[in-house]
Amino acid sequence: FLGKPESLLQYITDRPGHDRRYALNVDKVKALGWQPRHTFEQGLEATVRWYVDNPWWWRKIKSGEYYQQYYQQHYQGREVDRPKA
Repeated sequence: FLGKPESLLQYITDRPGHDRRYALNVDKVKALGWQPRHTFEQGLEATVRWYVDNPWWWRKIKSGEYYQQYYQQHYQGREVDRPKA
């Protein structure tokens, strides 16, 4: 989608216990006249483009800044339960 070579992709195996797939059956909703507004490819491209255009949103998550702010805001002053050795 971004004009990057496929060699940049790194394929990894699923971790044990992860669901292999989520297969949805949309036959009933289609019988009611529903149709998707976008194809899967269009939706995926729009999603990737949003992340590219909005680094302010994911950079603080990737850097760990978000988690620090979140835990300070929600857990500051609380005692931490630690496992007993």
